[in-house]
Amino acid sequence: MSKLAEFRQLEKHLAEQLQALEALKGDAGLKKEIEFETKLRALLADYSYSLRDVVNLLDPKRGRTGVATESKSVSRRARQVKVYTNPHNGETVETKGGNHKVLKEWKAKHGAATVESWLK
Repeated sequence: MSKLAEFRQLEKHLAEQLQALEALKGDAGLKKEIEFETKLRALLADYSYSLRDVVNLLDPKRGRTGVATESKSVSRRARQVKVYTNPHNGETVETKGGNHKVLKEWKAKHGAATVESWLK
């Protein structure tokens, strides 16, 4: 793309964004939000509070930043060992997950529901 074409494209984008900005400036909802924010910030300044203080008051668990919190060591339960026995040849497979090569082959050959029925 030539520099001139790129310039014109960017100029067109800028004009569209300026038009969208002007449309937002006239929006009543936006004016109400801006008015609310200015009043809220003035009120917080009057009482020497910050937004973080308000968050801490409303939701103490969420507002803690930089403070040592109670650590809930959430550990997953260990997977159970599953033992599948193929009734056709007596072969046994022990696995903790479904990513076992032989188990996948059995499921491909006999179907997943059938192989699950072989679970001991």
